[in-house]
Amino acid sequence: LNKRGSCYKSLLHHHNIHSQNRDNVIRELRNDGIEVKIVNRFEYTKECIDWADLIVTTGGDGTYLMAASKVLSRNKPVIGVNSDPSRSIGYLCLPPNYTSNFKEALKKLKNGEFEWTYRQRIKVTLHSEDAMDDPIELHNQMLLHPEYRYLDLESTQMNRIDESDHEDESVGVKTRVLPVRALNEVFVGECLSSRVSYYEFAIDKAPRTKLKSSGMTICTGTGSTSWSLNINKVSPGAVKTLFDIIKEETHCDLPHDPSIIQRVSQRFNNSLIFDSSRPVMAYTVRDPILMGTETTANTRGWAQNIEVRSRMFDACVVIDGGLSYKFNDGAIAEFTICEEDALKTVSLK
Repeated sequence: LNKRGSCYKSLLHHHNIHSQNRDNVIRELRNDGIEVKIVNRFEYTKECIDWADLIVTTGGDGTYLMAASKVLSRNKPVIGVNSDPSRSIGYLCLPPNYTSNFKEALKKLKNGEFEWTYRQRIKVTLHSEDAMDDPIELHNQMLLHPEYRYLDLESTQMNRIDESDHEDESVGVKTRVLPVRALNEVFVGECLSSRVSYYEFAIDKAPRTKLKSSGMTICTGTGSTSWSLNINKVSPGAVKTLFDIIKEETHCDLPHDPSIIQRVSQRFNNSLIFDSSRPVMAYTVRDPILMGTETTANTRGWAQNIEVRSRMFDACVVIDGGLSYKFNDGAIAEFTICEEDALKTVSLK
């Protein structure tokens, strides 16, 4: 670890903090007479989810996303406890003051001092020859084989939804509603980031548009504060340059007060964020390659239904940065957002 540039003592220190806070959550739940089953990410199966009335994660946002993705019921809540607030913010978890004082959080939950919240999620339906293949579990891959993180590992952990799987024997194309939901975002594109992604996409049943780009992201309101925001946000320097160009083109004397430029950039960036309960997706075409000066494609916008047809040969659909499904030439992916797929969680008063 030291040779790789990691500090073993620091890793051990933060591991101990995580373990201490995890054990505190378990202890408080059991002291309150609640039956608890502890599983790690490798043991987290459909059977465990079906057994539980409530899922509590101890970790950060990555742990929360992984756990939430496999909870398909709108009525089964997921609550996150940030086990090491000194190292991560934990936007999806309870406020950090409850990490070391989970007893107080549990008391408020029992007394009804909270509000139920529903975070919208994205459902993905694949139509392809590879639709039934197990995904590459990127988190597990990095944990098990950090030196071979890009190799394809066989996974047996995913549980398929039988009623949503269908195969058309005449053409060999299978249809599958993926057994996970995306809470943050979905990425569609070539696995190798330096390779151009070629695909067709349609927004809300409109005619398809052909595009080449660095792939595309589709996010929820929860994910609008994350990757999508960082792809689309503008810097004060970019706004100042635009002010200069507008002044030259229109001969209008725009103010160059740094505070105004800062407010304009902040206002634009804030417009990219939307409420996690809003049943809509925000899509972004990353680094579009546009031939000529005009295009009919909207490279950023809102939708309730998105369809993408792959024209790629080593591509993937990645759910919340953790599960990667094959998405090669001819495959079609449908992305929808419906109230029935929302994730139930809490907001403490």
